Amino acid sequence: MYKILVVEDDEIISREIVSFLKTWGYEARRVTHFDKVIETWMEYGPELVLMDISLPYKNGFYWTEKIRSYSKVPIIFISSANDNMNIVMAIARGADDFIAKPFDLQVLVAKIQAILRRTYDFSGKTDFLVHHDVQFSMNDNVVTYQGESVELTKNEGKIMRLLMEKKETIVSREELMEYLWKTDCYVDENALSVNVNRVRKKLASIGIENLIQTRKGIGYMIA
Repeated sequence: MYKILVVEDDEIISREIVSFLKTWGYEARRVTHFDKVIETWMEYGPELVLMDISLPYKNGFYWTEKIRSYSKVPIIFISSANDNMNIVMAIARGADDFIAKPFDLQVLVAKIQAILRRTYDFSGKTDFLVHHDVQFSMNDNVVTYQGESVELTKNEGKIMRLLMEKKETIVSREELMEYLWKTDCYVDENALSVNVNRVRKKLASIGIENLIQTRKGIGYMIA
């Protein structure tokens, strides 16, 4: 089920969009604190964002640029400010499409379906994972947190990826070792502990503490 974040300050419009998207099988959420758009986006981890231009605090151009500094997630602008200059500015900031208000919700869904299909059906997966304020880029093994970033090695990146993909679930040591080394040969369990500790130290270097938790005798999890 694809998740869609609606960044629209008109409560009637945003609720109508969310309700309609749910009838099409999407999971959808409204932004309610417009000074915390990035925090909401990171915590929710949507596959697509619907973005208005005129918003409290900062406009949609600003938030699109902020999201683009982290991710290539598809962004569709929805706005009545549909003059050529605003459309050009939206695309220049990183928008994938622009739909002028008022619009037919069926047309909106058709646009969403096309972009989701183009973005995810061909690639098979997103290029980043998000948990609260922590973002992990699977393309370059970079962890970002509150504007700070750190690069992981290949094995460290594999650990981070598996734990982020299965966040809030315990991942056994055996599963991690199989995922890391994919071999029938014996691998010293201490090698896994060493790699996990290296990840923890790198996360701590950018202010991320206690993200990876140990479940003694079982494995690890991100809670």
